[in-house]
Amino acid sequence: MTWVQALVLGLVQGLTEFLPVSSSAHLRIVSSVFFGDDAGASFTAVTQLGTEAAVLVFFAKDIWRIVLAWFAGVRERVSTRGRQELPLHDQPTTRLPVITADHTRVLDEQAQRELDYRIGWYVIIATIPIGVLGFLFKDEIRTGARNLWLVSFMLIFFALVIAAGEHFGRKERSIEQLTTRDGLAMGFAQSLALIPGVSRSGATSTAGLFLGLEREAAVRFSFLLAIPAVTASGLFSLPDAFEPAGEGLNASGPQLLVATALAFVVGYASVAWLLRFVARHSLYWFVGYRIVLGAIIMGLLAGGVVSAT
Repeated sequence: MTWVQALVLGLVQGLTEFLPVSSSAHLRIVSSVFFGDDAGASFTAVTQLGTEAAVLVFFAKDIWRIVLAWFAGVRERVSTRGRQELPLHDQPTTRLPVITADHTRVLDEQAQRELDYRIGWYVIIATIPIGVLGFLFKDEIRTGARNLWLVSFMLIFFALVIAAGEHFGRKERSIEQLTTRDGLAMGFAQSLALIPGVSRSGATSTAGLFLGLEREAAVRFSFLLAIPAVTASGLFSLPDAFEPAGEGLNASGPQLLVATALAFVVGYASVAWLLRFVARHSLYWFVGYRIVLGAIIMGLLAGGVVSAT
């Protein structure tokens, strides 16, 4: 891999990780169409550490609050485990936020702690499916799943799924009304993103829409949900990425570090932009783009311009 290729792919990763267009598909497509080979699943996983670092920084206050609330909640429930009461993480917060004059949602302190405690559990529970499936099918994910015919098909097919979520989703439940069922459903949806072309944010956000969540609530939770899975995937892939073997665009250690840093900077801006965008616009904007891109790649494959593998 040249430095130009590393910089371009790092930029692509940062731009597309949080959009419902599949960053892994874009890295696969850009590396094949413009550079004649596949950058590889390990390069993709490691550069995703940069974009997840952007999420950690952007949501630092929220994440710290959730972590503290989770540990405090677990400690409290262990000390009072003899009491007969419904587990808090199985019920929605009953105290919904107060809407202020400037339309800001404000929860009282106790309700915020309850919500943070539940979200901590939901992230843990929802990460289990992708962890298990990612481990079981790690070889297929790095080989057959990166076939460009499959990637382009999933771009188009899942565009229709996203459109269905926008059309049929009620979008009336706030993040304060998340339940364990929601977390599990979005966790299984996240597992679909193991296939390039699906999109992690697209899968989890669309699942949230089908469950009746508001668009911004679904997207915000999808960001939090991605943190443990993507971080674990990136760390797991580090040995393969820094000691490349076989064919492909093998990046050196310094190239990986610079590409990951670039993905962090661009990814941070992408998070802020997308949260503002979904507050005012639908995901239909990304549906058309996915279909056009998928159709173009299919045309290039059919014409023999690019190789599927």
